[in-house]
Amino acid sequence: MEVSGTGEHVLVFPYPAQGHMLALLDLTHQLANRGLFITILVTPKNLPMLTTLLSAHPTTIKTLVLPFPSHPSIPPGVENVSDLPFSAFNDMMVALGDLYNPILDWFRNHPSPPVAIVSDLFLGWTHHLACQLGIHRYVFSPTGALGLSVINSLWRFLPKRDDPTNNNSLISFPNIPNCPTFPWWQVSPVYRSYVEGDPTTEFVKDGLRANLASWGVIINSFRELDRVYFDHIKAESGHDRVFAVGPLLPSAKNTTERGGSSSSDVLSWLDTCAAQTVLFVSFGSQFVLTNKQMEEIALGLERSGVKFVWAVKEPTGGHAAEAYGKIPEGFEDRVAGRGLVVRGWVPQVAILNHVSVVALLTHCGWNSIMEALMAGVLMLTWPMSADNFSNAMLLHELKVGIKAYEGAETVPDSAELAQLFRKSVSEETRVERNRATEFAIAATEAVGEGGSSWKDLDQLVLNLSHT
Repeated sequence: MEVSGTGEHVLVFPYPAQGHMLALLDLTHQLANRGLFITILVTPKNLPMLTTLLSAHPTTIKTLVLPFPSHPSIPPGVENVSDLPFSAFNDMMVALGDLYNPILDWFRNHPSPPVAIVSDLFLGWTHHLACQLGIHRYVFSPTGALGLSVINSLWRFLPKRDDPTNNNSLISFPNIPNCPTFPWWQVSPVYRSYVEGDPTTEFVKDGLRANLASWGVIINSFRELDRVYFDHIKAESGHDRVFAVGPLLPSAKNTTERGGSSSSDVLSWLDTCAAQTVLFVSFGSQFVLTNKQMEEIALGLERSGVKFVWAVKEPTGGHAAEAYGKIPEGFEDRVAGRGLVVRGWVPQVAILNHVSVVALLTHCGWNSIMEALMAGVLMLTWPMSADNFSNAMLLHELKVGIKAYEGAETVPDSAELAQLFRKSVSEETRVERNRATEFAIAATEAVGEGGSSWKDLDQLVLNLSHT
């Protein structure tokens, strides 16, 4: 039986990027189920993402809605990273830092203020706020233990290239188990943008280093998946307040939805397909493919002969509409009946759990990995940026992923893709598919009553209740 909290009040502060918000809102649902009272801090444009969660917990979850601070690099009305080019990522962190004093005033005027803050790893400045308030801050990592280990190591040791002009210079992390090594171009673009003395990137560095000093660490993963890296974080933290609480996914009753209302069209089409025959192609909520990439993927799907669902993200404010996200003319007619193209949001969790789906071509975002692992789906890896590369490395280590391509600028070869797509639904990938099934069982057991993530959630609630 799950632990019930003492009714303590906690502030939850998600970072406004869909991949970050969804996981922390799923955690919030779990904390509310265990008896905590929670205030979620959001800006006005992000409030609709809380609708289902708030209706499920009308008495225990409240909101603190603060105006989004203005910033010269962020257009008025934009309050989510998903609507910005990556060049504005650091500016978003700086802009949100201006909420420090409004939050401080809210705490000091609240009749029963929170006893702790749980905030995203890109909101590291909230550690300083918590220290000023005399309470504890817990950093929430929406990526796994390996990805977090790499982030922590980058900002702790500040490694540099041997040759500042060579984007293929190797950066090694000897302090991390298995000594991961990446070429410079695969290192976090947030880190690569760091310039000593620059106010914006110095602010980013200070925040990410503050994570290392925070009272507790919460990771959206499960110990059976990346135990060696989880143990590494615990050892480097110097305490036991490191909690693996994943996979954080919506409840079976859809208490928290992930990004949109459910659609029956895709699922109805999947119902017409035989078991283990459909490839799902999805690059998450952030990445928009170039037209050339779209063309080669389309040709690969067409030549492969496999059944597929392709989730296409259309261009946003950071993309030239004419150069991105275009489906080749006539493609949908040529694959009618065998493939389905879906524009915009799709019910990804439901698709991955459909009996007909066998593999996922993915950018290796951590939410997608958690969803695919929980569903027992093989992954074809095409990491694009940030933690995607360390995530892909983990999938290859565990033999639940097969390499497709690397890099957001890479244009694939349609013939190679066609061969990979055919392989993914064939007996050639039986070993990897069996491994995926094994991890699906492990993930289900971890979040089930008495499992490792269940116990860590209980322990987290006890910690939050006795801060």
